Amino acid sequence: MRELDVAVVGGGLAGNLLARQLRIACPELAVGLFERSTGTAYKVGEATVEIAANYLTRRLRLTNYLYEHHLPKNGLRYFFDSPDRASPLERMSEMGTVSLPFHPAFQLDRARLEADLLEMNRRDGVHVRTGARVEDIELGSGGGVHRLRVEDASGSSLYAARWLVDAGGRAAILARQLGLRTEQQDHRIGSVWARFEGVADIDSLGSEAFRARIRHTSRRLSTIHFWYRGYWIWFIPLRGGLTSVGVTGRNVTERAALRTSEGFRAFLEEHAAIATLMRGAKLVDLGSFARIAYGTRRFFHPDRWGLSGEAATAADPLYSPGSDFIALENDYLTDLIARDAAGESREALGERFELYERFMHFRHEAAMLLYAGLYDTLGSYELACLKWDFDIGCYYNLWVSAYMTDRHLDADHLRSQLRMRPYILQALRNFADLFRRVADELDARGSYYRENLGRFYHGLTHLEFAEAVGTDRSEQDVMDTTARIFNRVRSQSAGLLGLPDAEGGESLPLSAFLGKRPLL
Repeated sequence: MRELDVAVVGGGLAGNLLARQLRIACPELAVGLFERSTGTAYKVGEATVEIAANYLTRRLRLTNYLYEHHLPKNGLRYFFDSPDRASPLERMSEMGTVSLPFHPAFQLDRARLEADLLEMNRRDGVHVRTGARVEDIELGSGGGVHRLRVEDASGSSLYAARWLVDAGGRAAILARQLGLRTEQQDHRIGSVWARFEGVADIDSLGSEAFRARIRHTSRRLSTIHFWYRGYWIWFIPLRGGLTSVGVTGRNVTERAALRTSEGFRAFLEEHAAIATLMRGAKLVDLGSFARIAYGTRRFFHPDRWGLSGEAATAADPLYSPGSDFIALENDYLTDLIARDAAGESREALGERFELYERFMHFRHEAAMLLYAGLYDTLGSYELACLKWDFDIGCYYNLWVSAYMTDRHLDADHLRSQLRMRPYILQALRNFADLFRRVADELDARGSYYRENLGRFYHGLTHLEFAEAVGTDRSEQDVMDTTARIFNRVRSQSAGLLGLPDAEGGESLPLSAFLGKRPLL
């Protein structure tokens, strides 16, 4: 029986990144990585946002590798259509960047990245086994070791490990063995996606005025979204000339035919601007999920096991949160493993386990409140700009800033956040209710699509604090910024609703947004 300090089940993105992180942070530990496939395959989830990018460049030391072998991401970009979905691209209203963003992000070829990480880990001393199926897991308790039986072409092998991490994606052998998976009943959406060759270069399309309105920055390098009521379609460029194209929404769950290559292609062709981009494109491969979102009963356990990536939870791909959650989970696992290796007491370690556990549940709840029941708000340019200011403003101000300064690893900061948990979640519910109310009112007045043609919104217009993110900001600064975001979005919502409390009205204290009462 071979002995390991850490056994990582799953050699995809989460498992590979954790193995690399452990070799950097705790090079004295023996780490094993077990992957059931023998080669890496195309996977969805190519786009990263700021937390994941910071994790990859700062924690994992992959900056040069990412720029050399993958693509920089030119922010998020959104297009809005007429109700008949017949508008040409150049006439669509647009929200996005006018330059490469201050905080970097990347478009990843997942198959290439995971293959390269496996090789990096193998060279760096990780015990890597591919084509290896973990058939049995016997969890230790009360500090006992875990035992694994691993099968491959050469037969059966036994391992003992002080720590066990399930990073096996949706297969999630440990999560399923322990019955940890929970259904997300309030967010029933699916997704279908494919890679295509020969998708038109959006930067070569349209008039000089169309290109000039974004100061000739590259639209193609953005994660491009076409937003419709109830669903959205993405275009993500990959190095080597391929493009990832997908749709997410209720329609994918409800229409099985959409999850076939013929049905998916026919659906894309129903949208005039997208049909233009897809003219002459050749399908390479296809994948789908009928249901995306789920939760977990447990992320980490004091008996020295944990989950990372989709073995734990999945929310919604809209703002690319999956790799952000990997960053948080792997940071917490690495910190716990390092503390254990340094001899921290079981009592102190147990307190840290519970702190990280509670915070991850909080983060998952907060993420779900950005999506659940809100897909009917997506197709209106006016409302989407408003929701963007709220969602991305809160992301930068509350989550990215704390991550970049490692406050997510500070126990006092986490305790403070958890004390605020019910109030933050209530504020998110209040704004979700407000956005639904605006969508219903615009629809009732026949105004839902009124600004969907001919407009452009620079996405950083109201994120004036973006460059300060990642610096040592005070709690008061964060709270003041939160209050400004909340008041601005509330006032603009009042304007869309035709209420007198429109922009320029009296600002409310932050506490006014945290209770169980309507915002307007």
